Amino acid sequence: MKFLVTKELKESPLLLHLMGMVVVTILFYVILDVFVHGYILGWNIEAIASTLYGNEEHFEEPILLDSLLLQVHIDLFMTIFALLILTSVWIRFTSSKRGMKWVLHAVLLLGLLSPLLLLLAYGVSHFFLYGWLLAFFLWHGMATMMALAVLKKWWFG
Repeated sequence: MKFLVTKELKESPLLLHLMGMVVVTILFYVILDVFVHGYILGWNIEAIASTLYGNEEHFEEPILLDSLLLQVHIDLFMTIFALLILTSVWIRFTSSKRGMKWVLHAVLLLGLLSPLLLLLAYGVSHFFLYGWLLAFFLWHGMATMMALAVLKKWWFG
């Protein structure tokens, strides 16, 4: 985490390139995570509900609790890992402090809330499914915008 204490990134171009490639990798993760969840759970609300709760008309069983818990565990770990790295690089690259605190809090809270809402949707109510979708797409969108902002600053100075 040397980039947090290095005052001038131009003194270390190798570190600058490393940070840029880490952000590119996190951007790939965020985009591909949407496709993984779409493949596992479904691409629309009916397919997601069918995966979570089953469908008697089509003889589909609901997802097993251990499979869902494993997915939530992986989601929590990878989300925190990716967002902590992305936000630390974003703080380092962003010169404007206006609104930064709200963006950081929002993306981290939405990232943590998303898997928990999926568990609530499975165990409590269908209502939480909409909350999960909202939180999931909001944190993915915010993380994508943060990564693109860092890459813009990295490429264009």
